Amino acid sequence: MSFSMTGYGQSALQHGGYKVEIEIKSVNHRFCEVVLRMPREWTCFEDVLRRTVQSYVKRGRIDIYMNKEAELDNVAFATLNHSAVKAYLQAVDILHDQYGLEGKLTVKDILALPDVLLSPDHIPTVDEEDMELWGEVLQEGLRSALESLKIMRFKEGLHLAQDVEQRLHRLQVLHGEMLALAPHVVEEHRIRLRQRLTELQDPSFSLDEYKLSMEIALYADRSNIDEELIRMQSHFEQCKELLHSDEAIGRKLDFLIQEMNREVNTIGSKANHLPLVNRVVEMKAELEKIREQAANIE
Repeated sequence: MSFSMTGYGQSALQHGGYKVEIEIKSVNHRFCEVVLRMPREWTCFEDVLRRTVQSYVKRGRIDIYMNKEAELDNVAFATLNHSAVKAYLQAVDILHDQYGLEGKLTVKDILALPDVLLSPDHIPTVDEEDMELWGEVLQEGLRSALESLKIMRFKEGLHLAQDVEQRLHRLQVLHGEMLALAPHVVEEHRIRLRQRLTELQDPSFSLDEYKLSMEIALYADRSNIDEELIRMQSHFEQCKELLHSDEAIGRKLDFLIQEMNREVNTIGSKANHLPLVNRVVEMKAELEKIREQAANIE
């Protein structure tokens, strides 16, 4: 089961007179990097929330945005946080005087700022029990958003896996053609070499069958690609197994692609044979496309 590293998830729920919204975006990354952005009073939950994310996601950069908004019924009886309002207005004065920035805060702007309005339930100091409830709410909302993210990553990963499997099938077809061509490489070289030597024969030059046989034997040893073809077949099977496994496969798949590229390059350098070289070029093109797709797989 392959998962893409790109995806999106969200959730929303109510608690304590607030609407809590959670949004998750994930993109490609070599490791699992979790970035949490949330109100300051929730930072005490960061470690447990981060561990929750890591239980769902093994690889990728995960940006999580958590926000809360007071519900309308709650806002109607909200209390103005005078210290917060004064702090915002002082910040505006500093921006005007020291930085020369223009603009004014309207009443609507101020009321939309964090912590300007306090609900009656949140004016007193929040006790441990309330904080535990908030932690449970955030965990519930995060898991719901992660499930949404997981579904999207799975659907995208399914398309990526299908594309990789199709390209692997094409590689196997080319591999089969190479297997069929390999036994003829030495024989064709022997025929070409004998023809050239025959054309060169004159009274001062005679064809030495022993030396010709030695040359053919050396060429056969240098151009033998049996080992590379066997290893390629093994890599194909490993790639197929990875695509249907439940673990994070991106790095392993990337490693196998590197190994296959190495085998293909060796075949190209060994086989001085145009039909084989043409298939080497096709294989390298397919491997590059698989590598691009593997970069998106978890």
